[in-house]
Amino acid sequence: MNQQTIVRDNRLINGVAVKKDIISEVRAYTDQHEKMPRLVSVLIGDTAEAAVYVRNQARAAEQAGLPFDQQNWPADITQEECKKRIVAMNDDADVLGIILQRPVPAHINVRSLQSAIHPLKDVEGMNPASIGNIVYSDVALAPCTAAASVEMIKKTGLSLEGLEVVMIGHSEIVGRPVAMMLMAEGCTVTVCHHMTRSVAMHSRRADVVVVAVGKAHLIGPDMIKPGAAVIDIGINQIETEEGSKIVGDVDTDAVKEVAGWITPVPGGVGPVTVAILMRNAIVAHQRQKAVGWL
Repeated sequence: MNQQTIVRDNRLINGVAVKKDIISEVRAYTDQHEKMPRLVSVLIGDTAEAAVYVRNQARAAEQAGLPFDQQNWPADITQEECKKRIVAMNDDADVLGIILQRPVPAHINVRSLQSAIHPLKDVEGMNPASIGNIVYSDVALAPCTAAASVEMIKKTGLSLEGLEVVMIGHSEIVGRPVAMMLMAEGCTVTVCHHMTRSVAMHSRRADVVVVAVGKAHLIGPDMIKPGAAVIDIGINQIETEEGSKIVGDVDTDAVKEVAGWITPVPGGVGPVTVAILMRNAIVAHQRQKAVGWL
């Protein structure tokens, strides 16, 4: 895709366009195979927020040519029964990957269930083994949001080698994996968190600022170096005079006047995250074939 179709005149990186590119790559792969195993989405209980993600994933899977099985497990299901069903899917050659939707009911240990998903079927990249592989620069099945953030940085055209990056937020599934993935690409990475004394001191020197903390408009133009790339992973609902609104961790309207590139919310990292899930499914397919599962 021509770079001008990705980066608009207002410096917003168009996540929808990036998603379409990735889905097209996945579709080209699935079209070469007469039959693909299915992705299984597991939703425990009835959560409206998770249902939105399921619909987006189902739509992307259809576009990518991947069978998508939506399973709704009862809210009162036991931890043991969940594990039993996951193990059965691990052993089922017709299951390509398992997607465990969040949030889960309070009595369910989500980390334990993520660990129960076989690493070769962990298309979300949430198994501790998948996250641990990033330390060894094996990023092919990385957590989807983290991988989407790196993908967006690459779409700016900046050379990642030696790039000065500040990651604001250090969660196990986004901040830390992003930092490790970027180090694998040759970046110099600083990770800021709630105990960092002056986040602005670090962010103002960065070529790229990645933000994932869950605080609306935390990052303003005074915290960004002119011309820097800003990747906003935050999703926050705020109330305005016009009603509720989804915004990121960055004050986009103000920061885009300073930044060289910025991802909007919505329409930035979010769509790419879903596309990365589909790309991970292809990696899972290739690896399962390599070990003789398919």
